Amino acid sequence: MPTIHQSEWAKALIHLFALASRLEGEGQYNLAKLARAAADSMCRQAAFEIAMPGARDELAADVKLTSQTLAHLHVSDELIAALTQGAEVMAAGQLPLISLLPHPHVCRTCGHVTLGEPAQKCPICAAWPDTFQRFMPNYWFDALEPFAAMQCLRQTPVEAEALLQGLSEAQLNQPPEDGGWAIRNVLIHLRDAQGVFAARLDLFRQEEHPVLAAKAVWTWAAATEERPPTALEIFSAYQTSRAQTLAKLEQLPLAHWWRTGRHEEFGEVTLRQQVSYFAAHELTHLPQIMALRPSNA
Repeated sequence: MPTIHQSEWAKALIHLFALASRLEGEGQYNLAKLARAAADSMCRQAAFEIAMPGARDELAADVKLTSQTLAHLHVSDELIAALTQGAEVMAAGQLPLISLLPHPHVCRTCGHVTLGEPAQKCPICAAWPDTFQRFMPNYWFDALEPFAAMQCLRQTPVEAEALLQGLSEAQLNQPPEDGGWAIRNVLIHLRDAQGVFAARLDLFRQEEHPVLAAKAVWTWAAATEERPPTALEIFSAYQTSRAQTLAKLEQLPLAHWWRTGRHEEFGEVTLRQQVSYFAAHELTHLPQIMALRPSNA
């Protein structure tokens, strides 16, 4: 939490949201975006300082406890119930799917929340349903243009390879002191995610509206094999699969990038959104590899 008094901080945060809404009403959209950016920055800075639980059960319990707190703050009962249900599914080791947790929509005027597409005017302020803000589950729904996505998919393996230069197998397999992933685990994750990406691309190429199964890919990186390949062999498999995927994308008619599928976890998505996700997701792991490199490498 910032060094200023907590109540002053909260007051400034709420005022920023109020200011942004009023500025939008005056058509001052560039000023409004700065106010919203300031509010988002304040929240993220404060959240960055909070140590959150890492274990699945502890994190699910935190969601439930937070839901109870929200009940005293007059947050939507529907939203609280959804949070609680999602936490229970998470605690059971599963992913809450879109059928259980629809995208929430928030009235931009008064803050009323509804789960799923609003069909009527806001019951509080009568704002039109099309003016509600939809909260999506991931940043990749703001899809990259096809050319930009392709460039990213080409460049990431090159940058990752540069980060691996000079590292021994022992260094690639050395876990950090906190017991988290070693570089090897990151490479396994990149390979596995690329495998899911390749399979989904084939589905989009073969079907008009494919069903995309939800995959908890991040959980696979810790799995052990009877005769595990070396870290560099894992990375080589990733590179080979990526080259094959790029070749298929280059041959794909541009219109096919807007084909839609039904994602079990996120609802309707386009191929363009899927490509953007896998392109953008990988970038988050490059700093992770860099941080895991030995200081003397």
